[in-house]
Amino acid sequence: MPSHLSADHPAAQPPGRGSVDALISQTRRLKGDVDAVRRDAPSDGLDPQERWQRALYDLAHHQLTDLDEHLAQLRDGPPPVPSAPGAPSAARTAPPAPRRGSLLSRVGSAEWNLLTDEASWSGELYQILGRDRTAPPLTLDELPSLVLDEDRPRLTGMVTDCLVDAKRIDGEFRVVRPDGDVRTVHMMGEPVLAADGSTASMWAVLRDVSELRRSERAVSETRDSLQRQRQRAQSEHRLAVELQEAVLPPWRGSLRLPHQGTETLDLAAHYLPSSASALIGGDWYDALELADGETLLSVGDLTGHGVAVASGMATLLGAVRGMAMAGTQPGQLMSLLNQLLDATVQPALGSAVCCRYRPESRTLVWAQAGHPAPLLFRSGTGRRLNSPDGVLLGATSGAVYAQAEETLEPGDLLLLHTDGLVPGRSSTAAVNRLLDLAPRFGGARTAQDCVRMVMEEFGETEREDDACVLIAKVTA
Repeated sequence: MPSHLSADHPAAQPPGRGSVDALISQTRRLKGDVDAVRRDAPSDGLDPQERWQRALYDLAHHQLTDLDEHLAQLRDGPPPVPSAPGAPSAARTAPPAPRRGSLLSRVGSAEWNLLTDEASWSGELYQILGRDRTAPPLTLDELPSLVLDEDRPRLTGMVTDCLVDAKRIDGEFRVVRPDGDVRTVHMMGEPVLAADGSTASMWAVLRDVSELRRSERAVSETRDSLQRQRQRAQSEHRLAVELQEAVLPPWRGSLRLPHQGTETLDLAAHYLPSSASALIGGDWYDALELADGETLLSVGDLTGHGVAVASGMATLLGAVRGMAMAGTQPGQLMSLLNQLLDATVQPALGSAVCCRYRPESRTLVWAQAGHPAPLLFRSGTGRRLNSPDGVLLGATSGAVYAQAEETLEPGDLLLLHTDGLVPGRSSTAAVNRLLDLAPRFGGARTAQDCVRMVMEEFGETEREDDACVLIAKVTA
């Protein structure tokens, strides 16, 4: 039986899934053949050659079983784990493969004569245990001196059961070699009976399975690590979703503003999660009735994903609401948001649009920070509003943000959105597709009807990032 796979052996090359399936089938057929021969082999003869052959059959069956299991692991790979930004790349890779030679390892044999108290070892056993070949082999009483303290009871129990009750030995224990190296040994043995039925000697084969067990531990530890990361990712996702739902207005149905809402705007919104990531992004939308009777409309996007980004989004949205309630105008509000991001411990970038709607004059005052401009739909046509100057939030200290004004008319539709509606394309592509919806918007009765039209156009798109849409329809 070969003790290792050579570097140029076909099985040593990284096979594809089909090749691995073929290897598994071959291994199982061979294991069945070995098992059939093993059952027919004499098990009670006194001939040492027969005992050695029987032990090799048993050992080959064990080796093929191990090989079958490892090939299945190679084929199936590690369990999947959600990719998280910043996670170590090693967490998303397969566990390390066992080193060549670990599956088919060194095998030695020994026999202990109970009548003469003599022992005989094969040369391989000396090498496995790290013993000098010129030294006499250890007796059964001396053998436990090589074994780790916690494993000695196991070895003693197996030997006792074999000598007293004629039970076969099949178990493992760890030995400490003279150089301090700890090795795991798998021992398979059986009693040799004398003519009168008494136990005359004990014969065993010992296999060094250290590399195999080390590989199995690595696989198990990697699987456990992947499971912990999956659970952590699920917990973070759940927390981010709860945080998002706690701070964003509900998007299922028309938005309800505080104090029973406004009579001048019909509002609806929708949030479109990413289909490429399980993590929540930093997109937000908001509609808020202010103390002076005006209405705040805003959308924005903080770069990144996960709990930290969702928390940062909640902070920005809270700042927007607070400053708007205090009467801060959109341009100055953007400047203060930029200062807020610039002062955070962890640098971040964001984009936003902030609008104040004055119902008595139907005037929209707005500012933007590196964000797509609002779209205005009127009488079956649509256009993009001209953007006032404004750089991304957090991009530069002391940035100044201009304001723009637009007078609206009854029946007008204002659409605010974040990037991400069309994956891998410029924001212009999304804007053009939205503007193409103008004739359909013209026949819509409510803002919610318009949101449904947007979802019909973009809802099934495979997107890499989150997106949201906020629609306001002027009713009076």
